[in-house]
Amino acid sequence: IPGAINLPVLDNDERARVGTIYVQDNPFEARKIGAALVARNAARHIEDHLMDHPKGWKPLVYCWRGGQRSGSFTTILKQVGWRAKVVEGGYRSYRRLVKQAVYDTPFTAPVTLLDGNTGSAKTEILALLQARGVQVIDLEGLANHRGSLFGAMAGGQPSQKAFEGALAQVVIGIDPSKPVVVEAESSKVGERIVPPMLWAAMKNAPRLEVQAPLAARAKYLVTAYRDMIEDTARLSETLDRLRPYHPADRIEDWHALAASGDMEQLASELMALHYDARYGKARNRTDDITPLPVAGLGPEDLEDVADRIAGLLG
Repeated sequence: IPGAINLPVLDNDERARVGTIYVQDNPFEARKIGAALVARNAARHIEDHLMDHPKGWKPLVYCWRGGQRSGSFTTILKQVGWRAKVVEGGYRSYRRLVKQAVYDTPFTAPVTLLDGNTGSAKTEILALLQARGVQVIDLEGLANHRGSLFGAMAGGQPSQKAFEGALAQVVIGIDPSKPVVVEAESSKVGERIVPPMLWAAMKNAPRLEVQAPLAARAKYLVTAYRDMIEDTARLSETLDRLRPYHPADRIEDWHALAASGDMEQLASELMALHYDARYGKARNRTDDITPLPVAGLGPEDLEDVADRIAGLLG
């Protein structure tokens, strides 16, 4: 569940021990041992993790089924004075709701794809649109990945289930009568798979294409991908992953640019010789494209294009 912290009142070994005693020996003995373990672990969690919470704190507690583990911890938290509640049915119940939201329910809100070649500041534009009251789904933000070979971000990607849980929270809040803007992506963001109900709505959606000069995009990328640039080993490894697609001498030229620190030139060549053509192929599969030319990608340029998009969406 997004935002949850893991404070088990029984760890895996303790749960197995209590369960074995319950089944093979004596349920009463199992409950006594379980109660002692739960009390001990709960006390440690309160001392180590929860002491700073005020009286008005309202924790929501869950375990797998919403049974004795979460129930006992919730009782202790209530006795402290916190307004604790249990997730009814536990994580299994929550997961059913997630699946219903992102797999079983058709996505009926009208989707508009925010398109544009690599380095067009689409993620920043999404944030500006959201600030203007436009509904957006930031798949790259939810997946913690920038959607390319160079797109890995600190902290790694969430699990598929965690990605779906975060997406479900967004989807449930969408007003189906109003447009929603989604960045044009493939059916995968890094290693995370976009659920079919949303992907089906995205595939044939109209596109707004941000068209920025190559030089402006290169300059933007050097800032946006600073983490990659500063990790020379990771940059070198990622460049090597492009070998199946380009001649060996070109890859060596790119390594040389990276070694010399000429990152804007490297970004320009990667876009011109690799990414732009691939974006173009995907874009050629649809006719419903509205171009949004921009002179640059500075703050004023991005504010302007966000205003234009908000105006187009009404």
